[in-house]
Amino acid sequence: MRAWTLGSGSKGNSILLECDGTRVLIDAGYSPRALAQRLASVHVAPESISAVIVTHEHIDHKRGVRAAQRKWKWQVYGSAGTIAALEDLDEKRSTAIRSPAPFTIGSLQFELIRVPHDASAPTAVLATDVRSGFRAGIAHDLGAVPETLRTAFARLDLLLLESNHDEEMLRNGPYPPFLQSRISGGSGHLSNRKSAALTRELAWENLRQLVLLHLSEVNNTPKHAVAAAEAALRGAKAKCPVTAAPQDRAAGPFGDGSGGVRQLALAL
Repeated sequence: MRAWTLGSGSKGNSILLECDGTRVLIDAGYSPRALAQRLASVHVAPESISAVIVTHEHIDHKRGVRAAQRKWKWQVYGSAGTIAALEDLDEKRSTAIRSPAPFTIGSLQFELIRVPHDASAPTAVLATDVRSGFRAGIAHDLGAVPETLRTAFARLDLLLLESNHDEEMLRNGPYPPFLQSRISGGSGHLSNRKSAALTRELAWENLRQLVLLHLSEVNNTPKHAVAAAEAALRGAKAKCPVTAAPQDRAAGPFGDGSGGVRQLALAL
């Protein structure tokens, strides 16, 4: 399994997963034209996308979903609350996931994990290569870390995790108090400190890569976010590289196709 971030931040979010010919987007927070341009930059045609999983209905995650579904006939998946909050979808190409049970798209199995954020029924995403067992966890837009997420994200090969703001920069920045409270609250966004703490919990010897998502352009910098994550990994079993996903361009690939925990276990 490989992953690319097509862009990550308040202006738009989309992640491409590819595995054995299956290509799935996690969110489509750009116009179809921008999605096509960013996919082209990683040599992927939008017609080759099997589906898009929408984590929640905020505009920076859903902007291109409806138009892309009509243009390229994409299947759209999401929690029941998210699908209900997306306007004018093609019902025949839309699937509401109403339970935590896994579902499969091509070569990938997915689980949606509820997370706290100010949306209808927001989720994080766990993706597993059904052949190799390679596991990738994607979590952005969450104000706190539920125990269900900690459990689901144990023993990942690839972690893509929100690191939205530096707490001091937010506190001393230009945002009014009500917006600061919304961002730092339990239904807002993870700070560098909270993201780093979760990274430390999830770090184990087979974690291959950490990608930091949804960095604020006002209240954070890649340097601050990466430094916090690298400090958390110091002394941990994981010795993985840390990358801050950019807002204005695609980045990757992250992960690889050489197998995950299950394949390793079978080889022992």
